[in-house]
Amino acid sequence: MTLKRNQKSASWLLALTMLSTLHAAELQPETLSSWDRYIQAADGAMHARLLPGHKFLWIDEAPDRRQQLRQGEILASNYEGSAEKVPSGLIHHWIGAAFFPNTKMDDVLGVVRDYSRYKDYYNPSVIDSHTIQQTADTDRFSMLLMNKAFFLKTALAGEYRSVYAQAGNKRWYGIASSVRMQEVEDYGGAGEHKLPSDQGSGYIWRMHSITRFEEADGGVYVEMETVALSRDIPAALRWMVNPIVRRVARGAMLTSLRQTMDAVSSAGQMAAAKRPVVVPSAASGFVQSSFQH
Repeated sequence: MTLKRNQKSASWLLALTMLSTLHAAELQPETLSSWDRYIQAADGAMHARLLPGHKFLWIDEAPDRRQQLRQGEILASNYEGSAEKVPSGLIHHWIGAAFFPNTKMDDVLGVVRDYSRYKDYYNPSVIDSHTIQQTADTDRFSMLLMNKAFFLKTALAGEYRSVYAQAGNKRWYGIASSVRMQEVEDYGGAGEHKLPSDQGSGYIWRMHSITRFEEADGGVYVEMETVALSRDIPAALRWMVNPIVRRVARGAMLTSLRQTMDAVSSAGQMAAAKRPVVVPSAASGFVQSSFQH
């Protein structure tokens, strides 16, 4: 048993080493066209959920998912079963869900739209983050992501646009897309530098997310779809690398939902600490407020 485990670990290490030495890639027009078509279909499926007779939440498409969340589980699954092969690339589509108990919709939206604090909420994956522009329903923000995949010492600098809309009573959804993404080679080293957009290792060319929120059962259900475009994995290595990619992607989804839940809980505790405490006035029947610090 130990020998087999060591052989498998050696195979994975060999695959990762070979991947890390692959030549740089450049995003091809046909790859981008396939991505655009896929995202158009994904957004169309989201808007179809708003129609009468359709399920707004993915968790309601199976009888036990909502109950699993109420019991404290966090769900994460590959949306299509495996990455979709497109010309010179792969599209990875994952979905996850969690239940945030004792929470209001405003509490959750206040956290997920607080982009300047993403570097605190989602550390260490998010190294830096800033709000660029924000209106009632549309946001632009930037993030610097650490890429720890395949032993690469790179970071990913990107700008994103997100749009939020109400979907009925106590329901919201948001759609976010990358506007620009650039790899930062030798991040933190003497040779640190940004590559031109759409050039580099190609492990993430584009990112897109769809998030749905429903306030019910004394809390908020949050489910997230994440879609990413990457370069293709050579066929000779795919059988070894795909399980690692799936494990990393699932772990990232679970971690992201858990960190969001923690951030919402922490923000709620801070708000409660600053909430006025009503105390009787010694001089009259009126009341006065004092703030806890």
